[in-house]
Amino acid sequence: MSEEERGPRVVAGVSGSPGSLAALRRAAAEARRGGAELLVVIAWEPPGGDFAHRSALSPLPMATLRLDAGRRLLAALDTAFGDTGPGVPHQGLVVRGTPGRALVETADRADDLLVVGPGCRGTLRRWLFPSVARYCLAHAVCPVLALPPSPLSRELASVHRRIRLGLPLDARELTEDRS
Repeated sequence: MSEEERGPRVVAGVSGSPGSLAALRRAAAEARRGGAELLVVIAWEPPGGDFAHRSALSPLPMATLRLDAGRRLLAALDTAFGDTGPGVPHQGLVVRGTPGRALVETADRADDLLVVGPGCRGTLRRWLFPSVARYCLAHAVCPVLALPPSPLSRELASVHRRIRLGLPLDARELTEDRS
């Protein structure tokens, strides 16, 4: 089947995080709206990378790591949609590689739509794990829909930060409308 004969596609990456589940739900909504197929991608790599995996005394077999990624993909689909599914034709793809590269290589047609979540942000995390959304925006050949973090996730991060730093936390602040 030629590329022109295939229908439109919406590609979403999942990791199981709340942000990736929000991106998955949004991608399903975009696929329904545009009559597109939904491709759900989970990327995996050996812990510590290939070199560390080869150097380990007793590394896990690659098939086990891939199977675990497949289970996490199914769990993310179940968490996002339950028994009803996304309501559009869909495929789950388990791709070996970094998340950004896996998504960009999957969304390889100009008429694809790539949907990414906000990811986990923090100074240390940003340094250790570059933003998947930024990678996709810089390298994708198709439109990229990058979801912003939800206000609730920002509030939750603020509470976690205050607890971690041992700062006082007034529960009344949590119930006030901050819009």
